Parts: sequence; structure tokens; C-alpha cells
Amino acid sequence: MGLFRRGPKRDSRDLARDAEFTFFSEREGGFFRSQVRQAFAERGLEVTAYAGVVTDSAGRQFGLGNLAAVCHRDRRGERSWPALVRDHVGKVLRTMDGPQPLEILSEDEIRACLYPRIVAQETLPASDSFRYGREHAPGLREVLALDLPEAVQTLSEDSLADLGDVAELRIRAMNNLRALPVEGHETVRRGDGSSFEVLLGDSFFTASRVLVLDEVVQRLMGTGLTPDGALVAIPFRHQLAFHRIQDAQVIPALQAMAQFAAAGHEDAAGAISPRVYWWRRGVLTPLSEPHGDGLRVVVDMDFQDMLERLVQDEA
Repeated sequence: MGLFRRGPKRDSRDLARDAEFTFFSEREGGFFRSQVRQAFAERGLEVTAYAGVVTDSAGRQFGLGNLAAVCHRDRRGERSWPALVRDHVGKVLRTMDGPQPLEILSEDEIRACLYPRIVAQETLPASDSFRYGREHAPGLREVLALDLPEAVQTLSEDSLADLGDVAELRIRAMNNLRALPVEGHETVRRGDGSSFEVLLGDSFFTASRVLVLDEVVQRLMGTGLTPDGALVAIPFRHQLAFHRIQDAQVIPALQAMAQFAAAGHEDAAGAISPRVYWWRRGVLTPLSEPHGDGLRVVVDMDFQDMLERLVQDEA
């Protein structure tokens, strides 16, 4: 999973755009939905396609947002979409129609595949089902999920009630997160001398490793964080970017990471946040935010004081 690559040949951006998924042209959007309908039909289900979802005759809804983003970002272009769609639809239907994990897995099996997951608040249902989830920053929630062979199942409060104490379950989930292997690590170096690190992986919990950032940094870099902490970005579920705050290079690194986070978040499957955060002693403070068609950096007094101190130290 590389950071920078040549994009697939696609319709010109000058053509009329799909109303729901603007990264598609109208033609591409039509082709994508036709492949979704065909994939369901191959499994004996007739579905009605709307802008962002399809529904079957039983009234079940299947969201298309993440699948559309996966197709959009596949480097092979449109020729890969039919196989991607068929694979996705197959996994979704097997998960929905098959035995439910909480009914067939033992307690030990459930705990072995339990992980904490950082998600965008807007992706959770507008109900009390996930009120147990911790808010780590505005718009960011931590929930518990099962990492299953063909799906990741986010657990509601009712589901957790049958498994035990939430605090104890979270301890086990965090230990499972710590034990995940490092799938990929790249260093992004800029012409201004600044740099930042990017952790990449196919795991749906790669970005969630921000919850144990100090341990991740020690493991990857051989040295830990200073009391000033780090800049972090979690644009989507498969990436975690960080810059160790050590000197005034944090200033250009913040600008570079703000652009990186915004670009990575746009049109991503499993999008989490376009913002950069200041990680300090486990607390996340937003440092950038979308502004019009771009973004802007916003810092609080504590961060400003730290910047001034670091600049003075190099004077």
C-alpha cells in the first residue's frame, strides 16, 4: 500500500460529475451501480439502486460509499471494478445471512479478535447504541469491534452487555491492538527539511494505533516521544501519520501533514478525519480544519507557547 502512485486512466474531470460520488463522472457512476446490481443478481437478489445505497426486496439497505471509494482508488482503473464489487457484495451477504459471530464464537474467541477502533462520529448510527464510546477529540469516537475473517463488526452497547464489563473488555482490546504487527512504514521527506512518518496496513485498525502512539513510536523509531508529544493524522483507517516534536521543524511538518491528511481523507474508504492533531500524553487536540475549498491551521495557546520555545531554543 504505497503513498504516492500514478492514478488509473479515468474520465476527464471536465465531464459532468456523479451527484453522490463526485470522484466519478456520471458515466462512471452509472457503470459502478450497474456492477453492484449485477453482483447482487448473481446471488439471487434483485436490488434497487439509489444515489448512495441499494435496497433489496426485504427492505435491507446496503451503503455504497466505502465500495465506491475502493473502486475509485484502485490503480487498475475501471476494469477492476466488477471483481471488486463482486467480492464486496459476497462478503457483505455472507456476513449478514450467515451465523452471527456473537452467537457461535466462544468467549475466548471473541476476546481474541476484539479491538478498539477510532471512527468518525458521523459514521455511527444516530442512536444511543454507541454511547459507551470514548470521545478522543470532536468528531472522533473509540468503539469496540470484532476483527472477523471477512468483516469487521462494530459492537453496540447491547452486544457488549452480554460479554462483560466494558472497561475490562477495552483492556483486552488494547492489548490485542498492541500485538498487531507493523505492516508498512514510510518516511515522507520534504524539500524544506521537514519529515513525518506514515504507518500503513491492510488492517482496519492501523489508524487506531494512535491510541498507543507512544508505544508505536518507540517500536518504530527506537526512541520515544519527548514531553512535547507529536503531530498525528489519521485520514482513513489504513494510515497513521506522525511527526515527533523535537525542534522548530514541527512548523513546516504541520503544514505538510495538514495537506497530507486532507488529501488522504478525501474520497477514502473508511475515512476518519482530514485534521492534524497534537498528541500529548494521550490527549488529541485539533490543529487544522477544513476551510472553504482548502484548510487552515488553528493552534491553541499551549501549542503556540511550545512553538515559541522551540524557535527560541534554536536562535
